[in-house]
Amino acid sequence: MADILLTHSYHLPYDRKQARKMQPYPPLATLYAAAVLRGMGFSVAVFDSMLEDPEVGFPRALAEHHPHVVVVYEDDFNFLSKMCLTRMRELAWQMARQAQSANAIVIAHGSDATDHAEAFLLAGFDFVLTGESEMILAQLCDVVLCGKEGTAIPGVAMLDPATGKMLRTPPQHLRSPNTAMPWPARDLINIARYRSAWESTQGLFSLNLISSRGCPYRCNWCAKPIFGDRFAVRSAQDVADEVAELSSRYGAEHLWFADDVFALNRHWVSDFADALADQDCVVPFKVQSRADLMTAFTTSALRHAGCQEVWMGVESGSQAVIDSMEKGLRVEEVVSARENLRENSIQACYFLQFGYPGESWNDIRATIELVRQTRPDDIGVSLSYPLPGTRFYSRVREQLGSKRNWADSEDLCVMFKGTYTNDFYRDIRNALHAEVNSWNGKGPQLTPSDIDSMWREIESREPFERNPDVTELPNTGLCNTAPDLISLTQLRPAAGASLV
Repeated sequence: MADILLTHSYHLPYDRKQARKMQPYPPLATLYAAAVLRGMGFSVAVFDSMLEDPEVGFPRALAEHHPHVVVVYEDDFNFLSKMCLTRMRELAWQMARQAQSANAIVIAHGSDATDHAEAFLLAGFDFVLTGESEMILAQLCDVVLCGKEGTAIPGVAMLDPATGKMLRTPPQHLRSPNTAMPWPARDLINIARYRSAWESTQGLFSLNLISSRGCPYRCNWCAKPIFGDRFAVRSAQDVADEVAELSSRYGAEHLWFADDVFALNRHWVSDFADALADQDCVVPFKVQSRADLMTAFTTSALRHAGCQEVWMGVESGSQAVIDSMEKGLRVEEVVSARENLRENSIQACYFLQFGYPGESWNDIRATIELVRQTRPDDIGVSLSYPLPGTRFYSRVREQLGSKRNWADSEDLCVMFKGTYTNDFYRDIRNALHAEVNSWNGKGPQLTPSDIDSMWREIESREPFERNPDVTELPNTGLCNTAPDLISLTQLRPAAGASLV
């Protein structure tokens, strides 16, 4: 038996794109919550739905543990959880009904639950936790399991038993970076299953961790329902100690830092590299960060720490689009970051998005040109996705139809009135991926002639793929007529040409 059963609603086979990639990581936030609860003296179990079928496994876990409390605690450090996918919501609500049938108190936490607290309460949850919630959960469990007073617990939503209306307290502020936090309770899940999945498809074993929480930047499309604009970083020594444990105890051969923004402080990166060197424990890792943080000093320190791969939120090759997103980035900083990473033998990878309101055909071509000029080692392409709580969402909300969330990460559709059709954006994505794959040797390989044919077809269709009555953002400057650019096929650099 267990006092508390924690779970989450992301099941890899439900997400077509991620299932093909087969790079599963344990649910860090769920395991952080489990570690805090265990440290408070509660008996805790975890049902990890990442790889185990929740249709079978979750009812079995309820029968095995007979929990008094069930918590669907989503992984705040998994970008897929932040996307608020409808398939995850459906599973979370199903879990709530099953837990209620087992006479458990049911609690929800996550981005989607924070954005739609009342809907989750009406779906069967007794409480919804908003904001950073490990300590909130511990306080709430003290109340419901131990009878302690808890009238001032922050970040809790519930339905008033008398009126049925939602009651909620203000969310808790991000904890101080000096506040002690146990490491995730990885011993409560089947790590061997992750190892098997990785080794069978990737030939190595990778695990995840975080060095920080939150992001202080304010890109207007980025949803931050949990941490807001606050940022807190752990000590470099504590992170290095956790790296050593992941290597020695779990046999991790590679690491993924799931921070929203890694290397915000260049001196922290240098201290981290020194701490790893002191322990003779340098494990290859990848991070996501910003191009303007990838200075010569920082990329050198990252190399010494063992960094192999940096994913940067480039978004667009058009300065007008980047400015409209309020990203605070210059296109030339992307070029500089690419060169700094190249000089330190670190792979440079770009997150790109198409479909931002007001983006023109010339803006799209500017993005394609930037990719060709700088030749990133990999790219991830998405479409602009408005989520509640963002300035972007508030601007396009009136244009949204009944569909307001993607079903899974492959859904890839514009839910407002985009400049072009969804199929056209997908074809641009496919052609750009094919071209990047042609020079990095990853994924399916097409001939230059095949890729040229893809781009020629896209250019010929462009005038006929435009949507009427497209969404425009006020005062973006994106509606101005840009100068003509040469064709996409003419932009292709010669093989082996210097690009930066």
